[in-house]
Amino acid sequence: MNSLSTESATRVVTIDPGDADRVERSLRQAKLRTAMAERALDALVAYAPAWRRENVRYLTDTSLGGAATLAVLPLDAEATAFSTRRADLIPLRERDWVVSGQLISIANLDPVISEIRALGARRIGIGHLELLPTVLYRALLSGLPGVELVSATKLFDEARMVKSPWELARMRKAAAVSDAAWKSFVNALEPGVTEYDIVAEVESEIKRLGAEDNFMLIASGKDEVLGMTPPSRRILEQGDLVRTELTPQTDGYWLQICRSATVGPPSAAQQKSADLFREAADAGMAVVRPGVTAHEVAVAENDVFRKYGLGDYCTEQWTRVRGHGLGLHLDEWPVIEGNHTVLPEGATFIIHPNTFTPIAGYHVFGDQVVVTATGCEVLVSTERRLFSSDERSGK
Repeated sequence: MNSLSTESATRVVTIDPGDADRVERSLRQAKLRTAMAERALDALVAYAPAWRRENVRYLTDTSLGGAATLAVLPLDAEATAFSTRRADLIPLRERDWVVSGQLISIANLDPVISEIRALGARRIGIGHLELLPTVLYRALLSGLPGVELVSATKLFDEARMVKSPWELARMRKAAAVSDAAWKSFVNALEPGVTEYDIVAEVESEIKRLGAEDNFMLIASGKDEVLGMTPPSRRILEQGDLVRTELTPQTDGYWLQICRSATVGPPSAAQQKSADLFREAADAGMAVVRPGVTAHEVAVAENDVFRKYGLGDYCTEQWTRVRGHGLGLHLDEWPVIEGNHTVLPEGATFIIHPNTFTPIAGYHVFGDQVVVTATGCEVLVSTERRLFSSDERSGK
């Protein structure tokens, strides 16, 4: 993997240290331009469909709602942005991370094509080229004869992987929203409420605190539960174990917390399950340091299950990943055995050994961390244990 260090980026750009936003914008552009030069690219185009906006947001620091948005970063000129939604042009202008925002349509990419032609670019890297609709790809090919279009998805992924202090400040703010989300979750638990009721309480609280969005899964029941899903009309019962994966997005950044709570006091089996999953998560955290791989973190988690004869429940038959990267996208590189992605200082990801076991059914436990010089830092402040509805505020 190419090294996109913040140190090399700061050496090639002169910035005013008193202007944090401008420092951050310049740092990002320098990182990307260093990578562009290494790959002989004349410009980068970040493409964002409605559900993968992280690269455009990285260049614009703006929440855009167009069905398709693009941002162009030349090797030696100012960045520009384009959207199919007219209302997006206002925040682009107000945020001022790009010199212009222009309206496009799926049927008319002429403003983008004119911008690239004016640059005289011959080799363009496109972030999320793999997701670019055929109609847009063909428009670029026909409008830019002789220009080579190549994927820059990995380039963007590597650039975004290391979080700056500016980004970590935003993520710590997001972590406080996740902590509040969990408190509202526990406070909503009682026999007779539905999963919908619980999610509604959480959504109300996080939106009150300024969250833009939330990805949330939930599962309630006893040892028959095999996994999590979106909420349902299922009514909570005494003795249920209620599992959730909460991921509010605040100021662009997704911050996940995974916890489980019981309706009423926990059974011995539920507590035993909680202890197992805490041990596995702790084992994953214990190996984190700069230079460790996602594979090594996953092995550390899974070895705890293997120690107790539960290794089969770490396979893809029962679970997907043992964690994953988060930042401007909520599910980036996976923490699984076989993924040898190197984790640098400043990378952020969640460690969650979530899976089914026969002990008490599917269990959810995990925390998002940032890799530090000596290990890792947990970003949320919620206690790392099994909770109970008996702890509800005011009860």
